[in-house]
Amino acid sequence: MVSPPHEAMHRIFQHDPGLFSRVSRFLGVDIPTPVKATALPTDLTEADPVERRVDTLLRFETVEQGPFLLAIEAQGRKHPDKPASWAYYTAYLWSKYRLPTALLVVCQDHATAEWAQRAVSSGPPQLPTLTVRPVVVGPHNMPVITTPEEARADLVLASLAAITHAAEPVVDAILKALSTALRDVPEDIASPLIEFTAQGLGKNPAKHLWRNLVAVDLSFYKSYLAEEVREEVRQKIQREVQEEVRQKLQQEVREEVRQKLQQEVQEEVRQKVQREVREEARAEGRTEDILFVLEQRGLDVSDDVRSRITDCTDPDLLRHWLARAVTAPKAEEIFEDR
Repeated sequence: MVSPPHEAMHRIFQHDPGLFSRVSRFLGVDIPTPVKATALPTDLTEADPVERRVDTLLRFETVEQGPFLLAIEAQGRKHPDKPASWAYYTAYLWSKYRLPTALLVVCQDHATAEWAQRAVSSGPPQLPTLTVRPVVVGPHNMPVITTPEEARADLVLASLAAITHAAEPVVDAILKALSTALRDVPEDIASPLIEFTAQGLGKNPAKHLWRNLVAVDLSFYKSYLAEEVREEVRQKIQREVQEEVRQKLQQEVREEVRQKLQQEVQEEVRQKVQREVREEARAEGRTEDILFVLEQRGLDVSDDVRSRITDCTDPDLLRHWLARAVTAPKAEEIFEDR
């Protein structure tokens, strides 16, 4: 499956075909400035053989040297079959269009770039016959653009710089410079570069920085990346609001339950206290009745007997003492067992 970085590394040249002439000065290649650039079909499939498709194919017109073709390949890693495919592409294009054909390979890491730029021949050493020697763009030769002024001078080149340095620590500074430079650029110019840069960063950690920069510094753009970031922020805020509302509702429910339980407990306590008060009042009444009966019968009531009667709170026991007080010959005898 073709990855976003793979697409961004070559399609940025389709977006701005003149980019190659500006990149060539970093490659040590003297390429005449094209007066015209045309994107050509990329399908190089023959009638019967297996399908072969170059990533991007451009035709350049120059005043000094006439037209030439540029095949652009995005290469994410070393692959032993690629040199043979590249040889096929260049030979086929040369044969089909009868034009000088160059090959540009775009890489994102030093090891792949070093591998890709090696000359590979189709024949034995003494008979090389067809030699493929791609011009390679990668972190080893692309400029490190870290100021907004540099980025404004060539926004597409700054985007390519970010893509080719995607795995390098310096990419953060490139992205900040690019996002700053894009603030004052019309949306139709900025949006494609935002997407190319986002795709080119792939799964590298720098993608998070770029997404944040796009969401904050370029919030007025309507690109899919900006909308995607806004949607993520919107969902995050929605989750936060939902959590806040839920906590508030939970608090309200807890308070409602607490108040209801408090009312229930208060009622239970009130009824319990009411029963206790009634029992105490009933006990006090029986205590007074016992003492009254003993006094009316003329029995001597000592302090110990009086204290024992008044300290008792058991209604049944007091009822038994009251019954005994009616017939007991002495006050002390009311305490006899039932």
